[in-house]
Amino acid sequence: MNDAHGIVTIDTGFQRPYFDAAYLIVEHGRGAYVDCGTQHSIPAMLDALSWQGLRPEDVDWLILTHVHLDHAGGAGALMRALPNARLAVHPRGAPHMIDPERLVAGATAVYGEEEVTRSYGRILPVDAARVREMHDGETIDLAGRPLLCIDTPGHARHHLCVWDEHSRSWFTGDTFGLSYREFDNAHGQPFVIPTTSPVQFEPEPLKESIRTMLARDPVAMHLTHFGRVGDVARLAQDLVDQIDAMVALAHAASGHADRHERLVDSLTLLYTERARAHGAPLAPEKVGELLAIDIELNAQGLEIWLARETARRRPVQVP
Repeated sequence: MNDAHGIVTIDTGFQRPYFDAAYLIVEHGRGAYVDCGTQHSIPAMLDALSWQGLRPEDVDWLILTHVHLDHAGGAGALMRALPNARLAVHPRGAPHMIDPERLVAGATAVYGEEEVTRSYGRILPVDAARVREMHDGETIDLAGRPLLCIDTPGHARHHLCVWDEHSRSWFTGDTFGLSYREFDNAHGQPFVIPTTSPVQFEPEPLKESIRTMLARDPVAMHLTHFGRVGDVARLAQDLVDQIDAMVALAHAASGHADRHERLVDSLTLLYTERARAHGAPLAPEKVGELLAIDIELNAQGLEIWLARETARRRPVQVP
């Protein structure tokens, strides 16, 4: 899928169709990828390039919004196929791309070695000489097309979003939530929920990041989950409202032995009710099925945040 501004949406094939997106921006015969999926996504990434009449040597940049493996796990492998490209990444994420050992160890501890290999393939390092750390407010030049990188914490502390003035749109990574096309209502309006996956969710910075993006009056957002969405002001307010609601649910579940189960159930109910009010053409059980992975990750992210907040607020014991 591509639009009039030279932006190609690529389905990386992670988990299911129309679940995980990367992008190719084409300007005057030069290309920049935004995110890349996993090692298994490399054929789709290169196919998108050839469909635009470009060669691997025509790509100048691979820009990572953040280094979670569903969006950056294939970076090392893709860079080996792009002889002239540089990798642009948040300064906090750069060390993990140069030496992904900690990323792999963390994922393996959670999912096991077999599942990591199945889901992400081999996670290869990127040559440090080809990595550019993008600080807040720095701009990438793609054949004269400026791509502005903004620090956008909340989902992760190593997250940046990319403003494309040419299309007046953001490449949002996971900061602007997730919006699956199955939830679009009869008027084609998108449905959105925040994503608070472990381990760096911070509600107030996330809301501030959303407001920062909204301040540029964007026409559209390009989400990693999944694709381009408009109706930006409404979605931004929906996200802020839900972040507050999710924090309240986390507090309500705190202190219960079955906290995780309570949080999963309450999040499922929250999203199901909001999807129904939105007019999503889905039965309640289908909402839970399509959001199952996200609900589980959101519950974990909220729990880790709550534990961190509780520890921070605990009074210091004076001996």
